[in-house]
Amino acid sequence: MSEEQKQLLEKQLWDIANLLRGKINPDDYRDYILGFIFYKYLSEKQHLYANELLVGEVVTEYKEITDTETLDAIKEESQLKLGYFLKPSELFSVIAHKGRADTESDSNYIIEDLQQILNHIEQSTMGTDSEDDFNALFEDLDLHSTKIGRTVGARNQIIVQILNKLDKIDFKLEEIESDVLGDAYEYLIAKFAAGAGKSAGEFYTPQQVSKILAKIVTTGKTKIKSVYDPTCGSGSLLLRVGKEAEVSEFFGQELNRTTYNLARMNMIMHDIHFRSFDIRQEDTLENPQHIGKRFEAIVANPPFSAHWKSKNNPLNDTDERFSQYGRLAPRTKADYAFLQHMLFQLADNGIMSSVFPHGVLFRGAAEGVIRKYLIQEMNVLDAVIGLPANIFYGTSIPTCIMVLKKCREADDNIVFIDASGNDYFVKEGNQNMLRDEDVDRIVNTYVNRATKDKYSYVASLAEVAENDYNLNIPRYVDTFEEEEPIDLNMVAERLVGYDKALVDVNADILGYCEELGITPPFKIE
Repeated sequence: MSEEQKQLLEKQLWDIANLLRGKINPDDYRDYILGFIFYKYLSEKQHLYANELLVGEVVTEYKEITDTETLDAIKEESQLKLGYFLKPSELFSVIAHKGRADTESDSNYIIEDLQQILNHIEQSTMGTDSEDDFNALFEDLDLHSTKIGRTVGARNQIIVQILNKLDKIDFKLEEIESDVLGDAYEYLIAKFAAGAGKSAGEFYTPQQVSKILAKIVTTGKTKIKSVYDPTCGSGSLLLRVGKEAEVSEFFGQELNRTTYNLARMNMIMHDIHFRSFDIRQEDTLENPQHIGKRFEAIVANPPFSAHWKSKNNPLNDTDERFSQYGRLAPRTKADYAFLQHMLFQLADNGIMSSVFPHGVLFRGAAEGVIRKYLIQEMNVLDAVIGLPANIFYGTSIPTCIMVLKKCREADDNIVFIDASGNDYFVKEGNQNMLRDEDVDRIVNTYVNRATKDKYSYVASLAEVAENDYNLNIPRYVDTFEEEEPIDLNMVAERLVGYDKALVDVNADILGYCEELGITPPFKIE
């Protein structure tokens, strides 16, 4: 598929999303639009695969199959290959066609049928290896909710309209690369994030930031055994790593239930087999789901300075993720708790790259103790990268990327990069955006461990110790620009000229006042 075709697909999908703009809450219509697109994708995958199985049979079109024996055989194969099963009568095109029936009758009422189909998709996975990946996947698509219409007829009309628009789009799954539709899905997620305000950070990391993190953790590698994101949101970071290297297994955890469902859909839409990803829904710090595993690559954009139960949970004092550092991360700032958790999960040959607020670089008290231990005792901090402010949806605060490795090749220094300067991003609307050249500059500087004037500095561990383990980037990267010297004689001459001009102006005003017979606005000396 050409870039033009890809852009057309993205536009078509976004136009459908706009059918609900202004009618229901953006967070709600995001869930409905993405959910219906996902259902259409599952349907077309099922249709194509069933037709492959029917090659050479008497009946070769899946929609025409009615005998139970053939359907049972297709179901068994589909559960193994796809992870789910749809009957011919449950295909997207069939239910969309019913919705196009005469609106004068009730024959186009499809809400109950559609709800049953979505339930059957989940039920078809019960007792199979894919059950956890499809369980309650459509729970956010409440077709009876008044959010999409105050009456049954209004709700049905909206749903029919969306399905009909979608039905006219050919996803061309048999022709295109697997990532094309997935990328279009990701495009929609990004568009929703751009308009979601503060909640956007819960489910989406800007693409260019994701690219930096992914390129760093895949440095020097074309294959990655496993990648992990403990706050995975919609899964965009995990999938980005998959674009930089061949990944065998994807692991993630997400607290928000709706976002967790979105992450699983996103994985499947990118044609990641259900056996190749393991996304869990739970609180990562309080109830980690992958604690026995070690990962070759870890990427994350944790919630900035989140609250956590450090003081109320006695287990944290003995939890091996946190206990060795001497202090727990503050109750109102979980940034270092997330960092410690990720470092604990990191394999010896792995790289961890995560976004944090700038405060982690210089805040004292418990965080200062933890930071010193990471550098002095463990020597795991490999790089600190400052990003432009206002680059994340929902917050304008400046952020940084911290890169950690357990087995560092250059174990006597830390690379500091200041990519926050005006020359290293562009402004688009209300957001600051990184360009491809900005991303490449950051990654290349990190990989080459280069000192560049007013951009980067390779600091020895001794220098960091001299700064009392304060990692504030301006301590290491001098971005000060000297101002041009001021010619005081020229300034004095200009002031004299201004005084002369003022005398002339006052004389003019005085003349006008005398002519008009009014009092001058200033005292006459």
